[in-house]
Amino acid sequence: MKFNFKTFGLCFAAATLLAACSEPPEIAAKAAKRPDVAPYMGADNGFMTKNWTPKNQTSWTESVDKRTQGQNEYSRVK
Repeated sequence: MKFNFKTFGLCFAAATLLAACSEPPEIAAKAAKRPDVAPYMGADNGFMTKNWTPKNQTSWTESVDKRTQGQNEYSRVK
């Protein structure tokens, strides 16, 4: 039996295309939105900013505003 590169390439391409069709749908976006909990309630863990305390809306607002100003190119250039 002779090895045929053309047939091998076509089979490889078909297998690659079929494998791409079997990916599961992404559900992370659905899990991230929780309408029953306000954004400032948050989790009390080590991944939160230093000046923010959970369940305190004013400190959450100040932290978000400070972060937004840090990402503003106009204020960073000044």
